[in-house]
Amino acid sequence: MIVVAHVAEWKYKEVEELTTLLTGNKIIGIVEIGGIPAPQMQQMRSNLHGVAFVRSSKNSLIFRAFDDAEKKMKGIAGLKDSITGQTAIIATDMNPFKLYGQIKATRTMAPAKGGEIVSHDIEVKAGDTPFKPGPIVGELQKVGIPAAIQDGKVAIKTNKVIVPAGEKIPKDVAQMLTRLEIYPIEIGMSLHAVFEDGNIFKPDVLDIDLDEFMLKIQQASSNAFNLAVESAWASELTIKPLLNKAYSTAFALAMESGTITKDTVEHLVSKAHRSMIAVALHAQDAIDEDLKKMIT
Repeated sequence: MIVVAHVAEWKYKEVEELTTLLTGNKIIGIVEIGGIPAPQMQQMRSNLHGVAFVRSSKNSLIFRAFDDAEKKMKGIAGLKDSITGQTAIIATDMNPFKLYGQIKATRTMAPAKGGEIVSHDIEVKAGDTPFKPGPIVGELQKVGIPAAIQDGKVAIKTNKVIVPAGEKIPKDVAQMLTRLEIYPIEIGMSLHAVFEDGNIFKPDVLDIDLDEFMLKIQQASSNAFNLAVESAWASELTIKPLLNKAYSTAFALAMESGTITKDTVEHLVSKAHRSMIAVALHAQDAIDEDLKKMIT
């Protein structure tokens, strides 16, 4: 006897809707949304409203949707390799690099609860604290923070890494960090990969400073333009500057050689006049009265 497993109707509908989302947008991304509190997630969705649509679902259904979407959009199923944790699909027409930057900008710092593994050193800085002298000094010292009373205030004496990168945050340390208003946990969507026109882009490619990148592009364009003009490479962009440069060179050569043209005659006469005045200034005894009047 063969038993056919029953698949809920809503799952078919969900896969169909996800497939439509995948095939109906120019840019598709995979984001991980695990661990984001509901209020922050709602705010992040709001920040992306109008430019990107975020749809979460069960990973198994997302996998199935990618298999179906692959029939229409070759290469999109490659995003399946980037699905991990609690996943959502992000659909947009936004440039992948701009999308990565915008999602990265939605990430915020949050208080630690204890037990989180940190990706960077958690360090407390030397300086005054908001606490009044009292038992708090011992509590700070207990979690490894070098505290003391200085000038009637509770202060941290030196900079101190209290949780190295890669280690878990102890619960008591997490509580003290929160009291110090140190929020070491970064929360937000993590963009794992983006699909565009058959290509898949990962964070190691997408994580760039767009302003710096555009500045480099502009500098490269300017350098290429200058090189083209310098080497007399004629194109739609360089032809006018090259003609202007050629005219300026020809004009300067005509002036230097005294060649009379409709463009140089006025300048040559003015040049000759200035030369005459300069000579007259050194030979005033040999010039007539009209010329003397011109130089006095």
